[in-house]
Amino acid sequence: MVLIIDPQASGLAGNMFIGAFVDLGADKNKVTEVIKTYADEFGEVRVDISSKSKSGVMTTYADIQTEDESARHYDELIRKIDEITENVYPEDMLIAKSVALAKRIFKTIALAESEVHGQSLDELHFHEVGCADAVADIIGSSYAYHLLGLDKQKIYSLPVAVGSGTVNTQHGILPIPAPAVINILKNVPTVGGIPKTELTTPTGASILVNITDEYISSQPLLYDKKIGYGAGKKDLEVLNALRLIQASESVDKDSISILETNVDTLSGEVLGSLYDTMLDEGARDISITPTIMKKNRPGHIIKIIARNNDVEHLTRTLMKETGTLGVRIIPFVHRGVSKREIITFTVDINGKKYESRFKLGYVDDELIKCSPEYDDAKRISDDCGLSVKDVQLLLEEEYKKSIR
Repeated sequence: MVLIIDPQASGLAGNMFIGAFVDLGADKNKVTEVIKTYADEFGEVRVDISSKSKSGVMTTYADIQTEDESARHYDELIRKIDEITENVYPEDMLIAKSVALAKRIFKTIALAESEVHGQSLDELHFHEVGCADAVADIIGSSYAYHLLGLDKQKIYSLPVAVGSGTVNTQHGILPIPAPAVINILKNVPTVGGIPKTELTTPTGASILVNITDEYISSQPLLYDKKIGYGAGKKDLEVLNALRLIQASESVDKDSISILETNVDTLSGEVLGSLYDTMLDEGARDISITPTIMKKNRPGHIIKIIARNNDVEHLTRTLMKETGTLGVRIIPFVHRGVSKREIITFTVDINGKKYESRFKLGYVDDELIKCSPEYDDAKRISDDCGLSVKDVQLLLEEEYKKSIR
């Protein structure tokens, strides 16, 4: 499955993503609950997600109204989000993945704003990023995205309509697209669009760049399409709704980039931390291989699989984390991929029911991989007393029995 993001007419905003994800099937009650859990800590929030006709097309509109208590510094905002997660959702893996994505989205906005104002992240005082409405939009979008399992699918984006004219901000009248928006979309195809108004917000732009794998000028060959529309607030001469198209491609293929560097000065602790850091920053996978380097010194080859639009960010992160002076980049590597699916399966162990997620892989509709998630197997192991290995074998056997 793939997802096509179509912002060619109406641009992007955080609540438009939420509406479109719900229109595709994300549970609006769960999304609303998570939004309120996080955003209420930053100010009063009211959420109403409902159907709405825009230009004669039925859409889903996420109406999010907030009253902010105060602006927040970037670091303070991230600490507060982590605190809420630890207190309310300490063992919820879906929330954990959603929050990790949300933090990357906030960082993208923060870096764009810091570049505009010429200040470091520590110095920058956020008026917009720290607001309850931004928290609601970003957390809500991230959670709905993961509810639909879109993190396991290839995501394309068509060119982004940014609008034209000027916009009033706390810093005065600025051209459209606003400086933060154009910074975020530096490497993204954009068009002005028909309406002379602001069409793309920093929040919407940042969500886009953090979930998109590849930018395209037109739709690829698609089958079995499912459409979702997320309405914007304004009534425009064009359909003011973000359109998402979920579909099957004619051929399963993928395009990624590979980053690689050799290091011989890092401790095991730093290498272990690097693994988690690179995944948190958006790497698709990372491998660290022992090797022998010049003067017969032991070292390691670090290899990272990255989405093409994440290469620049991950290269900078890898250099900062390791101190390496050079990173080899192999761009736009094509790889064949099997059809992949994440499912949840319930198994009975000693009279008690346990749920585990499974990663399934298919080639020509034949199941070639059936792997229970390690975190779930570990949790079950801790509760039932069996070893993790025995739990994994039992889960796999029980699942295969269920599909015979």
